Amino acid sequence: MSDWLIYRGTGDADHDRIRTLPPPPPWRTFEGGPVVPAAPPIDAVSKRRLGQTHAPLPTQDEEALHLINAALYLRRPLLVTGEPGSGKSTLAHAVAHELGLGRVLQWPVVSRTELKDGLYTYDAVGRLQDVQLSRENDGSRSEGPEDDIGRYIRLGPLGTALLPSELPRVLLIDELDKSDLDLPNDLLNALEEGEFGLPELERIADRPGKGAVEVLDDDGRRVPVHGGRVRCRAFPFVVMTSNGERDFPAPLLRRCIHLELDPPRDERLAAMVQAHFGAGSDERNLDLISLFTQGAGSGELRPTDQLLNAIFLTQYAAREERDSREDIADLLMRPLDQRQR
Repeated sequence: MSDWLIYRGTGDADHDRIRTLPPPPPWRTFEGGPVVPAAPPIDAVSKRRLGQTHAPLPTQDEEALHLINAALYLRRPLLVTGEPGSGKSTLAHAVAHELGLGRVLQWPVVSRTELKDGLYTYDAVGRLQDVQLSRENDGSRSEGPEDDIGRYIRLGPLGTALLPSELPRVLLIDELDKSDLDLPNDLLNALEEGEFGLPELERIADRPGKGAVEVLDDDGRRVPVHGGRVRCRAFPFVVMTSNGERDFPAPLLRRCIHLELDPPRDERLAAMVQAHFGAGSDERNLDLISLFTQGAGSGELRPTDQLLNAIFLTQYAAREERDSREDIADLLMRPLDQRQR
């Protein structure tokens, strides 16, 4: 395997490899600070997606590995397109696990999503209510809701990813093609400059004691924001997924590394099965894997989680009856486009 690859897609965790990543190109250098604490460990979401066991088979082909590493080296977002169930979202969790980059920050996109949803939220109503309650209560207080504005600000997934950290955070912007027309363009400045301002904090940054304000991040931790702006240090590894339901503007595309992810087949499919069901499980379930891949050549839409569901269920529903086993699997693995007819 090429020595230049930082992410190798083997599933073997090597937390020191990310520290061998060379400095970024001059046009992608960021100098935010002071550095915030390291990311918390990967959570149950990643473990559910990746499985509990290591599979000694590659999870990505050579072209995909090169493009993923290009995004790491160039500090550019990775735009991953492909059919549902091809492993687009799982890719972000795989990189975080293998390189020890901690919990994946997830930003699921819907038609109503705006850029600010990913950057931060400010609970102005909650603050106003607390001010009113505080004024109604008797007694002295050293600090209240008028003073501690940081209690009412929470950074979103994108805002947290742009905090100044020593190592890059992994950010998954899931199903970007579900957004309205403005969001892809709105993302450009934050992803290009690696920073953004919080007007609520910028207005008070010159007041005594307000140069740094602690806010809540997406991990649930208190982190300082200096001068009312969040500035990254290590640009995050950003995975933006799309099911191909729309085209993106050229300014966004030129700032991304584009990866078209094919549905897993052969070794990649075997690796996925082994990761969830243990070593040798791909051989024990060759009949179901063959049934699953039968329609691949005819363009049928078959998400891989159908295969995992079939393998799991047939372990209990049809242990000794081969015909019954395949009948049950066939019910679960009908192509999505066939079900819609």
